[in-house]
Amino acid sequence: MSTNLAKQKREELNEKLNELKSFVEENSKDENARKLLSYISELGKDINSKKYGLVFEEHKEGIDEKLETHIPVLAEERDFFINNGGDMNFLIEGDNLAALELLTKTHKESIDLIYIDPPYNTLKDGFTYSDNKVDGNDSFRHSKWLSFMEKRLVLAKTVLSEKGVIFISVDENEFAQLKILCDQTFGERNFVECLIWNKRVPKNDKGIGSIHEYIFLYAKDSDYKYKFMMQKDGLDEINNLVADCKKKELSIKETETKLKQLYKKNSYDRGITLYNAVNEDYDVWGKINLSWPNANTFGPRYTVLHPITNKPVKIPERGWRWSEDTFKNKVDYDNVIERHDGSYICGEIWFSKDENMQPSAIKLLKDVDRMLLRSIISTKSDGGIELEKYFGKKSVFAYPKSNSLMKILIDSITYDNNDCTILDFFAGSGTTAQAVIELNAEDNGNRKFILTTNNENNICREITYERVKRVIETGEQSNQTSLKYFKVDYVPISNRLYYEYAEELLKGIRELVELENAINLQDNKEIAIILTDEDLEAFINSIEQRQQCRVIYLGHDVLANSEQEEILKINSIAVHVIPDYYFTESRGK
Repeated sequence: MSTNLAKQKREELNEKLNELKSFVEENSKDENARKLLSYISELGKDINSKKYGLVFEEHKEGIDEKLETHIPVLAEERDFFINNGGDMNFLIEGDNLAALELLTKTHKESIDLIYIDPPYNTLKDGFTYSDNKVDGNDSFRHSKWLSFMEKRLVLAKTVLSEKGVIFISVDENEFAQLKILCDQTFGERNFVECLIWNKRVPKNDKGIGSIHEYIFLYAKDSDYKYKFMMQKDGLDEINNLVADCKKKELSIKETETKLKQLYKKNSYDRGITLYNAVNEDYDVWGKINLSWPNANTFGPRYTVLHPITNKPVKIPERGWRWSEDTFKNKVDYDNVIERHDGSYICGEIWFSKDENMQPSAIKLLKDVDRMLLRSIISTKSDGGIELEKYFGKKSVFAYPKSNSLMKILIDSITYDNNDCTILDFFAGSGTTAQAVIELNAEDNGNRKFILTTNNENNICREITYERVKRVIETGEQSNQTSLKYFKVDYVPISNRLYYEYAEELLKGIRELVELENAINLQDNKEIAIILTDEDLEAFINSIEQRQQCRVIYLGHDVLANSEQEEILKINSIAVHVIPDYYFTESRGK
């Protein structure tokens, strides 16, 4: 049996502390002795505390000190409002720790997916910490980075929904440390995978062509059966080719010839190349073997007639894959379509030109266009090229993430739940927003995004916002995207009682209500803010307002009488008292 040296050392230290404690107790009863006993007790607790895990020197940021004496609030930059109707998306300018504090009030356990690309803390570039640059010359660079990340990840966990997931990009500089930190924060059991992003373009700064980065994937609760899917390789090229053939009114035979030429030219997975036929609607399809798949057992045996010769077809050696009833439901002998190669289509069954070959099931490619998300994702590191499209040059932002990568990650978990909320609190150049907008356009989804970033070097206003604005303006979205631009502000609370600054908090309530409900309040009839007794009376007297409204945010000085309370109850209108609704809970709880 191995010896636990750490445990042995703790026991030895505890024994020495107990001897010291006994000596002090026996030889002195004055005030100093009592203090010494207290110190010994504290040392004992420290010695016996857990020793496994990530150990680092905790550091305090300037924003920590700010949040100790101030409450963050939001103020809208109205000139930046983009109103296309529908659900609202948000860009928040300010320190992301303060923004996350506010999101714990508006979106606690409500975010479905988080993606972040935090600073990589390289020896050369480092990262900004409390307005100072931390680089390879700082002996506490790892501790400062971990302090910086831990506080934000704890809040990120708070806003993740029950089924939520988080993707975190990282490189080798903090890979090991971040893995342990995430295990501690989200739980080791909730680690899903470490994805590898193959960027294809090598970076040579260590005498080796480095072409990859890492993406940690954690779930809020691994007991939920997640299924991460991605579109099969080559699907876009296939769909574009077939759509072009349809537009040019090429025959089915000509279209299939071009499709097979595309497969020959590109190295797609066999699962794609098997789908090499096209039907009258220009849907790509393939044949599925109807033989019994299990080598150790046998399937049912029954007679299947060829639709033209009316003779029994060859029965597979181990029987059919389907029961006879299932087969009868799939085949349609009353609707026989002859193909250009002499074969026949009968409903969802393919038959050869005669009975000497067994039939196959027909499966449309669009019904099997996905596969499990691969742990290695290969896309070009083309973030700079994508930015050039909107800004006319590549150098407007350092190391922007690839839009194609972001679309794969976001789509992998939202493809069957595209009415969801996505958060990126290291928004950078705004790639996450572009990916969400484009995915919504492709599948008519209703994904919403919240971005937050500071405005260092005017990044938020001149890069993030401008990119999102230009994507909205130039995109071909099937659902138009609306955007509100909020800025983090602060209300001082030092040496003040709650009632002394509550009115100041009310000034930022509209923004929080809009953020929580993803709305533009002015255009919304289901939610109302009522700050005076007169406004409440007017609301109660308006039958139309009452019938449309489902929630009111009621100022803390407004007192509803029993009759008004009864009317609100009868109309099933929920009441939230503000600012208490957002600000009574402590930080991150």
